[in-house]
Amino acid sequence: MDFKTEFKPLTVQPQEIEGKSFEMITEELGEHPFTDEQYPVVQRVIHASADFELGRSMVFHPDAIQAGIAALRAGQSVIADVQMIQAGVSKDRIRSFGGDVHVHISDPDVMEEAKRLNTTRAIISTRKATQMYEGGIYAIGNAPTALLELIRLVKEGEAKPGLIIGMPVGFVSAAESKDELRKLDIPFITNIGRKGGSTIVVAALNAISLMAMKA
Repeated sequence: MDFKTEFKPLTVQPQEIEGKSFEMITEELGEHPFTDEQYPVVQRVIHASADFELGRSMVFHPDAIQAGIAALRAGQSVIADVQMIQAGVSKDRIRSFGGDVHVHISDPDVMEEAKRLNTTRAIISTRKATQMYEGGIYAIGNAPTALLELIRLVKEGEAKPGLIIGMPVGFVSAAESKDELRKLDIPFITNIGRKGGSTIVVAALNAISLMAMKA
């Protein structure tokens, strides 16, 4: 294949591209504090973002990886704050265990209730989800208000997630919501600061689902 440029790609084979990328990430990241369980998640987050600062800012509850694997293998579902996560995650792997990926932010009853209460759909969809799913993986990459509401519900005993992956991106309450998440004594994956986003949460989910597929 001739790209008609002076620069030529090292390879055009998808698996070789990913493998070479992972090698480069490991080399450039160097020494790090992450365990062998946690590192595949960090590696995929960096791969998705090309952001080493973001990767280094990640924080894991000690039980996070095993909790995520156990939840998926038990057929628990993933509950996402926005459709971008639902679109990006490998649903086939999750469904192979009997789970699925759910998003309620655009449900008519959620939109109606949010309007009635003059609050965000993210808050109302979180309340709805916690009444429907116990032990699932809550994946929040966009809405700090969803993460803060989930934290409130956990503290009040109204929500029992198997794992929270909370890495919303933004300026208003994003960093602060993650600070609050790190105070919980339940399994979580998060990061420090404003960076994050749906693609980052998808990368973390895909890493965990790949680990769950292994014997």
